[in-house]
Amino acid sequence: MYSVFQDIATYEHLSDAFIVCILSAITCGIVGSYVVARRMVFLSGGITHASFGGLGVALYAGFNPLLGALLFASVASVGVEFASRRGNIREDSAIGIIWSVGMALGALFMSLTPGYAVELPSYLFGSISLVDGADIKWLALLMVMVVVGAMLYGRKIMYMTFDEEYARSQGVPTTVVAYVMSVVVAVTIVLSIKVMGIVLLMSLVTIPTVVANTLSKDFRWITLLAVLTALLCNIAGFVMSYEVVLPSGGGIPTGSCIIFLLFVVLLLVKLIDAARRRLQHN
Repeated sequence: MYSVFQDIATYEHLSDAFIVCILSAITCGIVGSYVVARRMVFLSGGITHASFGGLGVALYAGFNPLLGALLFASVASVGVEFASRRGNIREDSAIGIIWSVGMALGALFMSLTPGYAVELPSYLFGSISLVDGADIKWLALLMVMVVVGAMLYGRKIMYMTFDEEYARSQGVPTTVVAYVMSVVVAVTIVLSIKVMGIVLLMSLVTIPTVVANTLSKDFRWITLLAVLTALLCNIAGFVMSYEVVLPSGGGIPTGSCIIFLLFVVLLLVKLIDAARRRLQHN
């Protein structure tokens, strides 16, 4: 294990990947607490898959694919929020539409773009080796904004998360907060795509919060524990993907290692909680 951290200090691409792992864990831990508490997991899944359409269009048009994904994801998140609040279309129906259309657009435009079809797995399942200095800067900026926002407006967001009517009576601009948080969720998802990929990313957003919610019912503690869980599993998953060599000679993708560890932690916490409840009952 020492060799991993020695190599991280030596090679720039490894240090970039490690930093992104840490930044994404902190950001997804905080944002995930909001997503799970507001029961937005399905919406976040729709946003994640809608971003794939932006990736495909951007690659076809020849500009930054993450910029295209960010645009699609932001428009999709605001569009679903708008449609659900106006009652023009049921939220689950709107999510299903953007989910399927986003994936279809992404697959179509990637197939039309010469040379990019081979990169499809890296976007679907993540490829942390592709991160660069720009990814670190944008993700670091997002992390600072999310942390500062949680510290300054955490109580108001908590009010809205559990009782929107009460939050409105306390002067919280609930509609504005809902739209802003939808965009924050979209940006968090897009900037973390290289770590986990579109298919696996929702696990990093949801599982740490589920683990934290098993250990505590206080929203502030849930957020803190979710960040710690994501951080530990991201670092351990990074180390595992570096150290473990498969019989074929290749390594295990970092995203898959992280998801496996998150699931193991969730399973252990649930088993311990069930045992504790059984003892208390007896």
